[in-house]
Amino acid sequence: MSPALEALMEGCRYPGKGPLKGGVMLEPFVHQVGGHSCVLRFGEQTICKPLIPREHQFYKSLPPEIRRFTPQYKGVVSVSFEEDEEGNLCLIAYPLLSDPSDIENKEPLADGEPKNKLLKWSKKKPSTLLENERSRQSRKEEKSKSNREDKAEVLYYSLEKGNVVPQIKHNPWSLQCHQQHLQRMKENSKHRNQHKFILLENLTWRYRVPCVLDLKMGTRQHGDDATEEKKANQIRKCQQSTSSSIGVRLCGMQVYHSVTGQLIFMNKYHGRKLSLAGFKEALCQFFSDGQVLRKELLSPVLQRLKEMRAVLEACESYRFFSSSLLIIYDGAPPPAPARPRSSRGGEEEDEEDDEDEDDEEEGAYGGRSQRRDSSGSGSPLVDVRMIDFAHTTCRDYGEDVVVHEGGDSGYIFGLQNLISILSQLEEHSND
Repeated sequence: MSPALEALMEGCRYPGKGPLKGGVMLEPFVHQVGGHSCVLRFGEQTICKPLIPREHQFYKSLPPEIRRFTPQYKGVVSVSFEEDEEGNLCLIAYPLLSDPSDIENKEPLADGEPKNKLLKWSKKKPSTLLENERSRQSRKEEKSKSNREDKAEVLYYSLEKGNVVPQIKHNPWSLQCHQQHLQRMKENSKHRNQHKFILLENLTWRYRVPCVLDLKMGTRQHGDDATEEKKANQIRKCQQSTSSSIGVRLCGMQVYHSVTGQLIFMNKYHGRKLSLAGFKEALCQFFSDGQVLRKELLSPVLQRLKEMRAVLEACESYRFFSSSLLIIYDGAPPPAPARPRSSRGGEEEDEEDDEDEDDEEEGAYGGRSQRRDSSGSGSPLVDVRMIDFAHTTCRDYGEDVVVHEGGDSGYIFGLQNLISILSQLEEHSND
């Protein structure tokens, strides 16, 4: 284990006694808005997700010019499904004890995890609690499956007036991914209870109320190793969405409109149905405060996208099939101007101000209150990053049969169209 990873785990150790001591208890990552892989919160600044060999290889070998557009890679941990002293079911991360060099040679399962048979966590039979949990979850999944068509693809929550701390703590999509992955781990716990996860930078930790847009990039989503069935399915999804026409489609979104107090969630099923006009409207919703377009966000996002486009145009043989682009900013309203303290009211007014300061510091989702960039320029803190590289390929991946030439034209096509659409929004907002 590297010194950096050792220091990271030391700051997140499970403080309890018994078998869980020394590990890090994982929690659902509440800001996951897209994808199907379970993302978990490891610490304030770190998330983890199931290790997929190709993605792991990408993070370990990506060139510096691309690295600044991706989350920071922090290492690998072993995750176990366990019970604490009170019988609660937990996911616990431990330092990886096996040789990490063998990770690259494992083929992924359908759920994206290595196919190697790992050590059993325990030889004891599953507890009654586990069996009961399985039974209840099975019934829930059957009911959920039968009602899938009736599920809301766009959700709106009205929050208390004047309260910037949303009452809805979890994005519905993140909970769904977490529950599905937990169920798979429960079912496999009799045979295998060590799962490799990679640690990555939590891109939302700086924001009080993270507004997150997940965009599936490129005109092609299937990897070179996809089965014919998978290939046909991905081609159909592209043809029936904006992926084929503009090289980008909405894969998930959460946004807080501070003026109206409304919290909005959109999932990938809604994103697939959007026409070009609907996609543009969704972008307007994302960059809105509920009343007007927040045009101050567009300039830094556009600058970042143009820098990314220039880098990818120079990246020989890379293909980022099924990769996503995250755009993140803080939806919390800017702090009110400091009021001059009146000589009247004395201690009572001071107490009110103290309460306001407390509210300002408390993150809506456990985040931080920082909302401006560190340069002190007063511009909004926004971030644009590439994520999800399970199907990425390039010439340096020696085992790949197919070697592509030039840049990823499908991804670049999507970037160019996204730049054009946001540039039009910026121009219209200045009219």
